[in-house]
Order: sequence, then structure tokens, then C-alpha cells
Amino acid sequence: MTDKGKIVVTGGAGLVGQNLIPRLVEQGYGPIVAIDKHAANTPTLAKLNPGVEVIEADLAKPGAWQEAFAGARTLLLNHAQIGALEEKPFLDNNVTATENVVAAAKAAGVAHVVHISSSVVNSQARDYYTETKKAQEAIAVGSGLPTTVLRPTLMFGWFDRKHLGWLARFMRRSPVFPVPKDGQFLRQPLYVGDFCAIIASCVETPRPGQAFNISGRETLPYIDLIRAVKTASNASTRIVFIPYNLFWILLRTYALFDRDPPFTTRQLEALVIPETFEVIDWPAIFGVRATPLREALKETFQHPVYSHIALDF
Repeated sequence: MTDKGKIVVTGGAGLVGQNLIPRLVEQGYGPIVAIDKHAANTPTLAKLNPGVEVIEADLAKPGAWQEAFAGARTLLLNHAQIGALEEKPFLDNNVTATENVVAAAKAAGVAHVVHISSSVVNSQARDYYTETKKAQEAIAVGSGLPTTVLRPTLMFGWFDRKHLGWLARFMRRSPVFPVPKDGQFLRQPLYVGDFCAIIASCVETPRPGQAFNISGRETLPYIDLIRAVKTASNASTRIVFIPYNLFWILLRTYALFDRDPPFTTRQLEALVIPETFEVIDWPAIFGVRATPLREALKETFQHPVYSHIALDF
């Protein structure tokens, strides 16, 4: 690996950032500046990565964080609002914040951007997340900066506070785990460790002007994925099937008591859409190994240190 200069990572304290940054450090990349607004998760990032400059800041608002772009060679545009009940957080964090970040990167003369988009830009789903992620990608691509776009599917791995990580923690606590309908809708989970290797490859060898759909290479029914998570997390919960409408009502009721629920009715609606995403030969394209699903689940839920760290919502 050659010296690739200063790297700025936005959304550094989220799932991808927390997994990516220690891997970049281990491989000798840097210096690295990570920016995130989460008051609880940024200290976790700083504690685990003492050699990284961690800035707690809201990218939707101009501030001193913009100065961190000075001298940066690469921007990993990774911040995103994933879940919320109202539209405004999605607009603030996926649109306004991205406009501000792109402006700061252009002013600093950043040489290359790797934008972490999402497979939902090609999805049939229509919700706040999908529409604002489409807008975010358009801002990145239209910025005039040399940009590589990566569109991952549902990811899992260390520090997963939503998705499979939350499901595993729920399984360990609850005697019953509900699955909507018959659980036969297909999923393509992507191990975040593999995705981090792809990002590192893009830092090492920029691919400006190109976009890649990065899907999990194993397609399986949701119910099989849930069973695999149960096994990997050593949970003893009983899996039960419940009607879709009842599941929707339960989520809606839960949202009355939690303003930032880990799983919403909109996500349920997206979950049951019968669709799969393009599978490209990303191991060959980026020169990385695709970790088999069950091996990746074991690494996620049985790591002696990281499997016990859960990020806050």
C-alpha cells in the first residue's frame, strides 16, 4: 500500500464507520478524521481508535468541522439517516448535510470521493429513506468531484445497532421471536467487513465515474437468515409466524412509545417487497475475499470484544 494521504470519513460513528476505521488504521492508511453527530457513539469511536481525530458535529449545520477538510485527499461520504418516523431528519442528514460536505470538500480540493450510497436507489420501495438516498447520490455524483459510488444491500457486522444486531439482541432477551407472514421474502445480507475491504480498495485504486451495486453473494429467504442469526448468537428464542397486518399494528403501537424505534412500519413494508438486487463479481473487481455468510455471522456475534459493543440509537 502506498501513502494515500489524509482521509475524512463522515458518519464515522455508525455501522460502516466503526467497522471501517480500525481496518484502515490497521492497514496503515491515514491520517484519518472521522465526523459524526451522535453524542454517545462518537466517544465509543474515539476510545476504540485513539490515533484517529474524531469530531462530534452536525453536518447539516456549518461549523468548525469544515476546517477538517483542509489537506484531505479522500472523502468517504458515509453519513446517512437510516431510520426515523418523520421526513425532516432524512432531509437534514441525507440532503442538507451532503450539500454542506460536498461544498467543504470542493473548497478544500479533495481529490477523490467514495460515496456510500444504498441498494435502495434501485428499489421498488418508496419511503423517506429511499427518496433521500437517491437525492444524496445525485448530489455526490453531480458535485463535479471525482466520485466512486458504492450501493450496498442490507449490512450486518460488529456494532450493528439496528438490523441483524438488534434482532440478535432481541432474540437473546425474548422467549418468542415474531416473523411476518411466512418469512419467504428473499434477502441478500452483506457482511460489513467485506464491504470495508471494498471501500479500502477504492481508496487504494480510485474508480471515479463508476457505480457498483454491492450485494451479498448469498440470497436466502428471510426466515433462513433469522434461523442462521439465532444459531450464531446462541439464542434460545422460539420463532413464530404472525400475520403481516398484526405485525404492522404491533410496530405502529411500539412507535407510540419510542420516537426512534429500531424497526418501523415503513421498513416492514420494504422488507416484504419481493425483489433481489444485482450480484456482481466484486471479489474479483476489488481483489477482496467474500466471507461465507455463516462464517461472517459467527465473526459478528462471537467476537471476544466487538460482539459485546452495541451502539446507541
